[in-house]
Amino acid sequence: MSKANCLVAQSGGPTAVINSSLYGVIMEASNSSKIDKVYGGINGIEGILKKKIIDIFEIPYDKINHMKFTPSAALGSCRYRLKDYKENDEEYKKLFDIFSEYNIKYFFYIGGNDSMETVYKIHSYAQEVGLEINVIGIPKTIDNDLLLTDHSPGFGSAAKFIATVTLELALDGEAYETKTINVMEVMGRNAGWLAASSALVKDKLPDLRHLIYLPEVPFNEEKFLEEVNQAYKEYGNVFITVSEGIKDESGNYIETGAGSYKQDSFGHRQLGGVGDYLEYLIKQKIYKRVRMTRLGFTQRSALHFASQVDFEEAEKVGRKAVQFALNGESGKMVAIIRDNDDPYVVHFETVDAEKVCNEEKLIPTSWISEDGTYVKDEFFKYARPLIQGEVKIPIDGLPNYISLKHQYNLW
Repeated sequence: MSKANCLVAQSGGPTAVINSSLYGVIMEASNSSKIDKVYGGINGIEGILKKKIIDIFEIPYDKINHMKFTPSAALGSCRYRLKDYKENDEEYKKLFDIFSEYNIKYFFYIGGNDSMETVYKIHSYAQEVGLEINVIGIPKTIDNDLLLTDHSPGFGSAAKFIATVTLELALDGEAYETKTINVMEVMGRNAGWLAASSALVKDKLPDLRHLIYLPEVPFNEEKFLEEVNQAYKEYGNVFITVSEGIKDESGNYIETGAGSYKQDSFGHRQLGGVGDYLEYLIKQKIYKRVRMTRLGFTQRSALHFASQVDFEEAEKVGRKAVQFALNGESGKMVAIIRDNDDPYVVHFETVDAEKVCNEEKLIPTSWISEDGTYVKDEFFKYARPLIQGEVKIPIDGLPNYISLKHQYNLW
């Protein structure tokens, strides 16, 4: 039986461990007797449509190995939405012509909710027109909002980073006799997993007065001011974590100006700035000494303090994707299924990509405190195993990260 080739690409917002999944695909595919060449798509499906495709094995192995110890998407990323092929199939015809030219029989797409939509669309089109290809989605997102998987690779490292910064900022705020109110804004459009992860400092700072505002709980400005004022009067130093995606009772994002947020190609608001607004409210109504920190893209790029559990699982989902594809599965996403909390044990299955795309996994209401400003023990049991261990990255003063783009002129 003649060998076929595989193609792997990355999409959406990068994570600290997305290249571990890429490495897993490359290594597993290279060891298969059914796969000849491993190709990489530059800038996701958008780049593939432009035939921006490279032979992975033109890159020396030591660089491929080094790549997994580097944050960001080594092959580049995109936010590109394929049209519905039932309305316009031109992109799909072009895509499958490219697949045919490169003899691609296995396609792996590393990404989040929107990327799983791409997996589903490509698989569905292939089924519709009778083309032979196995398409598998590999989960990644720091938001941790993918359905049907216990958690998403990328979240554990982001959670570890956020909790660590919370710990450091809280200690810094206690350095002076004058009291401090810290406001920290973290990512999370509709799901509060990242904001909730800041609570993991509880074991280290049990007396910290910590308020957490999640998208799952409607935000009320008057209630917020009352809670902060009461906490300030009782404790002096207060730490507030706010998700960028908090909403009011009507489901509208808390904005600092009408129409201030842009949208991407999937119609998602580009958020950020609510921390400044809360800082302003507190200064005007409660207390002047307020420090606001927006973590921004550091949350998804901080491999220097990534979770070893997350790092290893990211590689495993890449390897499992290849195994599932070679066994004939398609239109699926690799899912992590938790078997036990302590000791922490998981296994891997596939789930339908159709059931994952355009949906979001929120923090269960039962995991949120009754007043809506903190999380319960269920969250701690869930999140603690995901932040364990440290990745031993090569360091020479600074981390020895590698850029395939610059070293190999990939695009």
